[in-house]
Amino acid sequence: MRLLRDHRTLVALAAIGLAAAATSCSPEDEADDNTGEVAESADECAVEDLPLKEEGVLTIGTDSPAYEPWFVDNDPSNGKGFESAVAYAVAEEMGFAKDDVKWIKVGFNSLAKPGDKDFDFDINQVSISPERDKVVDFSEGYYSAAQAVIALKGSPAAEATSLDDLKDLKLGAQTGTTSLTAIRDTIQPDEDPAVLDDTNVAKQQLQNGQLDAIVADLPTALYISAVEIPDSTLVGQFQVESGQTEEFGLLFEQGNELLPCVNLALENLKEDGTLADIEQQWLSADVVSVPELQ
Repeated sequence: MRLLRDHRTLVALAAIGLAAAATSCSPEDEADDNTGEVAESADECAVEDLPLKEEGVLTIGTDSPAYEPWFVDNDPSNGKGFESAVAYAVAEEMGFAKDDVKWIKVGFNSLAKPGDKDFDFDINQVSISPERDKVVDFSEGYYSAAQAVIALKGSPAAEATSLDDLKDLKLGAQTGTTSLTAIRDTIQPDEDPAVLDDTNVAKQQLQNGQLDAIVADLPTALYISAVEIPDSTLVGQFQVESGQTEEFGLLFEQGNELLPCVNLALENLKEDGTLADIEQQWLSADVVSVPELQ
């Protein structure tokens, strides 16, 4: 059943449409390096046999605040928003009722560290990367996204048509994110980028004139521009320096034996069209073209 949204959210989703379509495919060889094993059949994944943090309960981590369009009303448990819907679809596919899912708060910056985790998996727009894969494990990708630049309308940054046009500007992104890495490695600005605690701080500094532009994953950037900062504009999108599409994966404690069963659930959700339907519902509207910055 599709959930009702207010007018502002519909505007944001309309803006997200082409971005989702443009980034819906990811190179097969990248996925092979990160997805891990897949259980051969559901018989191997009975709930009572799963290695869970809490018997009979699927514990899922994410950050707080949890931003739209990934979550709605900062409440992962309501099933609204792309990542909340994906998490519950995975849970249902694995045999968990909604009441058997428990959410816990996990700061984004603490995810890519070695050691024990308090969750079975975390979902928080975490990009699969070789560096992170050294200390944690990832599921196969559940979404592909480019990076995007947001600036205030009428500003010099808003007139940029290439990555070179951004080099002499003050840029910023949330700490620990691929967006921050993309600024440093792909844009390579003359001035070190601002490293910000979260997206709210980034938005505030942009509005205050402390930053010329901020960088975020494309769906988040589209939502910010369409809904949260109406006097901003989406300057354009770009891929990371490698040229490969960025993928988000569910994050696990390294060596977690639950991973093959989650991968099987994701495969089934892709094959039966459920994952595509969730993406269409929350991230797609096929309306707006987003310029590419080269």
